[in-house]
Amino acid sequence: MIIRKSAMRRQVRSNMKGGIGDVSITHLVEPEDTVDVRFVGEMTLPPGASIGDHVHAGETEYYLIAEGLAIVVDDGQEQRVGKGDVIVTGHGASHSIRNAGRTPLKVIAFIVTH
Repeated sequence: MIIRKSAMRRQVRSNMKGGIGDVSITHLVEPEDTVDVRFVGEMTLPPGASIGDHVHAGETEYYLIAEGLAIVVDDGQEQRVGKGDVIVTGHGASHSIRNAGRTPLKVIAFIVTH
């Protein structure tokens, strides 16, 4: 299967999970085209925008930082992350992410169900 960028669904979510600002989402693969995966997408957060703290029970979310700098709170622990870093959150743990840089933060995210 080849999915052309022009065919990918896009959306903007404001104050995602209680965060600040708008998050632009490009759905790289639709859930009906996957097995045991709930979400595959690229999220873009402008400077200062965030995704609020949320829990992943019965699933694991993977964030690959593709561009930019961020502050991640991973199960209560605050960390700075940057390009190439991966954040793994699952088994009832929580996380949030905030663009801490001056350029857009691009995150490739996967949510795998258990």
